[in-house]
Amino acid sequence: MSAVISARKVRIAIWILLAAVVGAGVIWYAQLIANKPAPAAPPASADAQLVREDSHRVTSPAAEKAQLVELLDFECESCRAAEPLLTELKDEYGDRVTFVHRYYPLPGHRNSGTAALAVEAAAQQGKYEQMAAKLFETQPQWGEKQDSQAPLFRTYAEELALDMDSYDTAVADQATKDRINQDVADGRALGVTGTPTFFLNGKKLTLNTEAQFRQLLDEAAR
Repeated sequence: MSAVISARKVRIAIWILLAAVVGAGVIWYAQLIANKPAPAAPPASADAQLVREDSHRVTSPAAEKAQLVELLDFECESCRAAEPLLTELKDEYGDRVTFVHRYYPLPGHRNSGTAALAVEAAAQQGKYEQMAAKLFETQPQWGEKQDSQAPLFRTYAEELALDMDSYDTAVADQATKDRINQDVADGRALGVTGTPTFFLNGKKLTLNTEAQFRQLLDEAAR
């Protein structure tokens, strides 16, 4: 009985965190972009802005019924809290729904941009999901720190057996930063102000309960 109560408390906590997210307007901080402004999103349809060719698709259904796009911040506690549920949903709907991740580091998080760089550098070596999972798993250790956590993230890259010369090059490459900036610009154009923000088949979701989330996915995946 206590295990059931604890599980319920965890679920309640997740949805309280998700419901409480109020993001500030996104301004890409200067250190990450070396004083270069984030590129404006080019004129495009809403669909083109929501999912791009290089967007990270974490499921690949043979016959796609729907797309669920998440804009996330690896330093966001609510994003981390939602991960167990999202993992369940991927297992349950991944054969019908394409789950897409896009970067949306918030300016109030000192290391969110640095974390996105680490994940994108890992993605270039085919380890997007592994690095993303590692950062969420260890977020309590590095989140809310005011000093750069880049050295710690580099140790995670070593643990994932990445080619470290390539990793270091990718982290320092302006093209990697521009890749993240594009996600931010698209999210801003779509009216995103906080994380996690979800779009199901192009429609921005307002979620209050896990049951509501499942119902929307179930209906879309039919």
